[in-house]
Amino acid sequence: MNIGTYTYEEYVQLVTSFHGNAAPGLLIGGFIVDLALKNLPEGEFFDAICETPVCLPDSVQLLTPCTIGNGWLTILNFGKFAVTLFEKQTGEGVRVYLDMEKLKNWSEVYSWFMKLKTKKEQDSDLLMGQIKEAGHSILSMQKVRVEPEKIQRKKLGPVAICPSCGEAYPVRDGEKCCNCNGESPFLEMKACG
Repeated sequence: MNIGTYTYEEYVQLVTSFHGNAAPGLLIGGFIVDLALKNLPEGEFFDAICETPVCLPDSVQLLTPCTIGNGWLTILNFGKFAVTLFEKQTGEGVRVYLDMEKLKNWSEVYSWFMKLKTKKEQDSDLLMGQIKEAGHSILSMQKVRVEPEKIQRKKLGPVAICPSCGEAYPVRDGEKCCNCNGESPFLEMKACG
């Protein structure tokens, strides 16, 4: 059983080194991305959409050239465990998702995904075994056509120096950078040296 160009065991090692542990979501994500790749026309130049920010984007970045940094991976916070791979020019592609009806046949995976058990109550060996055994069988696929304009990453555009903090920022953000406009997540910032 392979996931992309990796054996299942190699993929588990790759996930562990990249993500910090063999997270169930990344293992299922590997099967999702693998199925999507197997159903794209060969040699196509494609982009990816993840419909959740949880685990699945890491699977896409591990198994495809699509990353957040290069702009080929778009993350939509829809809360759905689904990946779409689509041809950049035509928008034609495939969407692979975790099928809840099929997942019901795998009790420990279903309980984990639906959060029916606490992490402490889960049988980790059974969970991982069921994920491996289930493989692609818990997934469904749809042919899709994506409207690329709806998911295109905004270009940085012109840059200016913020009059408040002195750092560079995109002019599209206004008179000052987002930090100085009160959108900062930081409670305080102090120079370190």
